[in-house]
Amino acid sequence: MTELRMRVREIEQTVVEWRRYLHAHPELSFQEHQTAEFVAGTLRQFGIEVTRPTPTSVVGIVRGKQAGRVLALRADMDALPIHELNEFEFKSNNPGVMHACGHDGHTAILLGAARLLTGLTEHWRGEIRFIFQHGEELHPGGAGELVRAGVLNGVDLVLGNHLWAPLETGQIGLVYGPAMASPDCFTVQIQGRGGHAAAPHETVDAIQIGAGLVTALHQIVSRQVDPLVPAVISVCEFHAGSAHNIIADTARLVGTVRTFDKQLREEMPIKMEKIIQGICTGFGATYEFDYEYGYDPVVNNEEATRLMEEVVVEQLGAQAVNHMNPVMGGEDFSAYQAAVPGCFFFTGAGNSDKGAAYPHHHPRFTIDEDALADGMQLFTAAALKFLA
Repeated sequence: MTELRMRVREIEQTVVEWRRYLHAHPELSFQEHQTAEFVAGTLRQFGIEVTRPTPTSVVGIVRGKQAGRVLALRADMDALPIHELNEFEFKSNNPGVMHACGHDGHTAILLGAARLLTGLTEHWRGEIRFIFQHGEELHPGGAGELVRAGVLNGVDLVLGNHLWAPLETGQIGLVYGPAMASPDCFTVQIQGRGGHAAAPHETVDAIQIGAGLVTALHQIVSRQVDPLVPAVISVCEFHAGSAHNIIADTARLVGTVRTFDKQLREEMPIKMEKIIQGICTGFGATYEFDYEYGYDPVVNNEEATRLMEEVVVEQLGAQAVNHMNPVMGGEDFSAYQAAVPGCFFFTGAGNSDKGAAYPHHHPRFTIDEDALADGMQLFTAAALKFLA
């Protein structure tokens, strides 16, 4: 066992306890007041300089004994509006709010790395900024706000980590180049003409029109997009109707569009509105179409990703490297990468034997807590290597 792994093992149980505390006290995006106070207080216990760029974010700053490069390590802290169905002793104390994506683990991992690196200043030079970010789950996101606040001023490299349930614990997912998609969203409001279900010819049926739109919009990807260019359109909400014998006069569709390609991203709302306009006009309805661009795609810098691959091999072995395909999920880590080179990697946290078999954003989501040690070790080792 390496010296670093031994140091990780010494504090691993403390990091697990931090994660469980955070899991039991989740807070929604831009409301992470208690979480931020916990993080700031814990960092101060390590003797780390703490700044508060926004009311619910925290940045810890540690400087080595000599001048050198500047590294930023980032964790997100917010939870989701999901009612937890797990029966853990440390399950959510806040009804309807849950850490269902691993951000509790991300925060605990970065606290652990901060504690380790603070005790290893003789082994590195320069500066490390530990960024505990608010509001990743809710657009416009906290990352852009922190960049505008100057948290990356003078930074040479930024690294981020996501505990990843689809990967078994011990596997580390790396993607060179585009890694996560742009999560755009849309709303279609259909205005028809309601009436009696027994006389459909006297109405403009908003549900029938909406159903046609669901099918037609999904066909954009299969028939209007190059099959070698990744894209997703998903209609995820359909709201209409009030009774079994009343034809609805309105319907509302809400969904998301995921792409990597800039040109295709710009073309998507145009393609969609052509279909929406055609179907609605053809059946005598009017519509309102709203399209909101979300986060930019996460695109990993090649040199930064190569650094992380070398660290994974050195610390966990070549068998731990998993060259993943890009993920169609979105992440506002892209805001940091727009400012400085960066790498966003995935730490395997799935283990069906321990119940860590549910997808992210599921009310029974959880992680294999052994993954916390892997995340800590990789953050710490990457910092030591980059700042040697």
